[in-house]
Amino acid sequence: MLYQVETNGEDPDRALTKYCSLFPYQEDIVEYALYLLTGISSHQAKIDEFIRQACENWRIDRIAYVDKNVLRIGIFEMIFSADVPPKVAIDEAIEMGKKYGSEDSREFINGVLDRILKDHYKQDR
Repeated sequence: MLYQVETNGEDPDRALTKYCSLFPYQEDIVEYALYLLTGISSHQAKIDEFIRQACENWRIDRIAYVDKNVLRIGIFEMIFSADVPPKVAIDEAIEMGKKYGSEDSREFINGVLDRILKDHYKQDR
């Protein structure tokens, strides 16, 4: 759904409604998906800035859509959500990268999120 929102400029609510009309779903999963979609959309500029800073010499538009959106989910959960501990967010993102990304996604996602975690919490001290 993040892909739809990014590539088609579709509203997050509409993307989720369209998904729910096509596929069977569980209510709690839809609620969390909406939470992620709206949260990522409202913080996307800051989330993408975290990605840019962690990926020196690599333009964000060159990152594969799957990897970029997995990073966005991980960053949102790590930085903007109190519901998920940062290490758990990283582990979940790595698993999504292994499942949906390329052969190199796991290492890339792990490296980027680990750097963001270290940089972010270093600044908080």
